[in-house]
Amino acid sequence: MVATHNVLTIDGPSGVGKGTVSKLIAEKLGWHYLDSGVLYRAAALSVEKAGLLAADDDAIAQHVRSASVVLERQESGGMLVLVDGMDSTAQVRLESTGMAASRIAAIGAVRAALLELQRSFFKKPGLIADGRDMGTVVFYDAPYKVFLTARASVRARRRYEQLSQAGQSPCLAEITEQIESRDRLDSERGVSPLKAADDAIVVDSSSLGIDEVVSRILGSFGLGHEK
Repeated sequence: MVATHNVLTIDGPSGVGKGTVSKLIAEKLGWHYLDSGVLYRAAALSVEKAGLLAADDDAIAQHVRSASVVLERQESGGMLVLVDGMDSTAQVRLESTGMAASRIAAIGAVRAALLELQRSFFKKPGLIADGRDMGTVVFYDAPYKVFLTARASVRARRRYEQLSQAGQSPCLAEITEQIESRDRLDSERGVSPLKAADDAIVVDSSSLGIDEVVSRILGSFGLGHEK
């Protein structure tokens, strides 16, 4: 068993809004927040910089065990990501880094190396844990579990608009293909595949706004009345 008093896990596919929803709920409850995807992206970035993405699984896992990944919460509410001593906050959010993260996340030894690091994020009064196997593996006995989903076309459109607002010139077709490809990688991998925990509530955000999703989750568990 792991220490899961006051842990709410939010799992789901790429681009579904887990991070935004998780941070809002953490703020409302006054709980801590773990973005496990950033850990995998940071580890993947370290592997990529070392030129090992095409290496065998053992070499990748060995590198991840020795890599330095530091997440520092900023006063602004953002997260500073240091990979092997270098500020990699922007790089970990690239689509290519996300694909690399899916590659290394399929390796059992990599997941084992990052397991205790993820569990160490639990601190009182509670934790919102966002990822793909938070409710099935990392905090498997958490009292509150959510599987957040949305249609791939909706997620692609959201990502397209996000990148456009950031001044980039994205291609909707490419984004859709990347999301569908990552969905396949995450759900078909042999180790900790993306799936809803048996005791999780499923929330489809395809036609819901962020505030509606947050309210539905908090209401389902009777949370948020007091900090």
